[in-house]
Amino acid sequence: MKLTSKPTGMRYVAPLSLLLLAGGAQAADSGQEYGPDPELPEPQRGLLPNMTVPEQAPWGDAKPTVPDGYTITAIATDLKVPRQTLVLPNGDILVAEGKGGGKAPKSRPKDFIAGLIQSQGTTSVKGGDRLTLLRDGDDDGKYEERTVFAENLNAPYGLALVDDDLYVANQDSLVRFDYETGQTEASGPPELVTPLPSEINHHWTKALTASADGDYLYVGIGSNSNITERGMAAEVNRAEIWEIDPETGAHRAYATGVRNPTALTIQPETDRLWAVANERDELGPNLVPDYLTSIQEGGFYGWPYSYWGQHVDPRVRPQNPEKVEAAIAPDYSLGSHHAPLGVDFSNPAVGGEFANGVFVGEHGSWNRADPVGYKVVFIPFENGRPAGDPVDFVSGFLTDDGKTRGRPVGVTVAPDGSVIVADDMTNAIWRVTRDDDQAPSAESATETSGSSEETASSEGESEMPEDGYAGDG
Repeated sequence: MKLTSKPTGMRYVAPLSLLLLAGGAQAADSGQEYGPDPELPEPQRGLLPNMTVPEQAPWGDAKPTVPDGYTITAIATDLKVPRQTLVLPNGDILVAEGKGGGKAPKSRPKDFIAGLIQSQGTTSVKGGDRLTLLRDGDDDGKYEERTVFAENLNAPYGLALVDDDLYVANQDSLVRFDYETGQTEASGPPELVTPLPSEINHHWTKALTASADGDYLYVGIGSNSNITERGMAAEVNRAEIWEIDPETGAHRAYATGVRNPTALTIQPETDRLWAVANERDELGPNLVPDYLTSIQEGGFYGWPYSYWGQHVDPRVRPQNPEKVEAAIAPDYSLGSHHAPLGVDFSNPAVGGEFANGVFVGEHGSWNRADPVGYKVVFIPFENGRPAGDPVDFVSGFLTDDGKTRGRPVGVTVAPDGSVIVADDMTNAIWRVTRDDDQAPSAESATETSGSSEETASSEGESEMPEDGYAGDG
């Protein structure tokens, strides 16, 4: 399989002080904080943040790095901007391919500069606006069958299957296909469930998951700005997680103040909704932490008035002390500007220290001098909560000489314990499997608690949003 990332020929964009006579002092990467109670620095303000976009590089004979005892394989290449994946009951894998946004008006000089710099971190391939189905017909792990399941969609992103209904979250609508196990293409056009907010679409991705009982769907809808610079009218129905009745399309705001909820999942033991979110920018390289959190019904998570609980953002006018007081602090800091775009809970079949916890796909930073992210990390859990530092599970996307070979997006854990990773720069799907064929199945294994022991190798890190700011930190 051919693995390329369409190099742009651009090594990086230097700190903005070389572009504009502006900006303040930047803290070192040592300021990055992880966990439930991060120590947050004072905000740093400047005309624009430092920006570094690594040059794109091909994989060649290399592969991403995974822990000892695991193997990673590219099971599909030459896709058209893969974002999220869904493992179907028979083991087939659906891939949502598309690139949305790109139509948000640029009202400030910094918008033009930031857009130019961010574009260097994206693939030149046009988004497929389709679902591709991958099948391993002979169970040899090679996924030799590949068909277009559905096409002519509009930047599809989130995927969910409930019984015989396949739901797809386009950038402008939630739609439904009829599905029968084993089919390789849709039997007809999709049915509209409900429109989704799409005007401006500064953050265009629409994350999707279903409740444990299948009665409701949850859709993540990002803000229309970094910090309300387009006015509050542009933020109506934005920075929210909707709860949708799939039978009627009726919806309500299940949670608010989540700036950009880019991936959603249900915790198996508790049936609780969890999310990863990209937080606001332009407060310095170590603010504001992106996060992993459980989502409380009716909860308010701060945006735009505050961050990480009651830390007031002074840029917002007018201020709202009552909303700040009500703001919920997230459960776990992933570090600032890592741009998490994928999340899924592990299962015992994954094995080892990775049997109990959450995998997070970090797309990587664009708005700090030292890149962070660009990997899949594992957050160990104990007693249903995050417990320990993140552990690298898939790394090596950043090279030792500061180039980037790929950018992780969606992460899906299959019942057999394999971990599926979408890479929208390489335009590939990676599959991580345990080498030990005695690994317990998800059905038969006794649930074990993962440790935070660091056995994964630590590679370099990074982030960057794409057209329309899919995840911009």
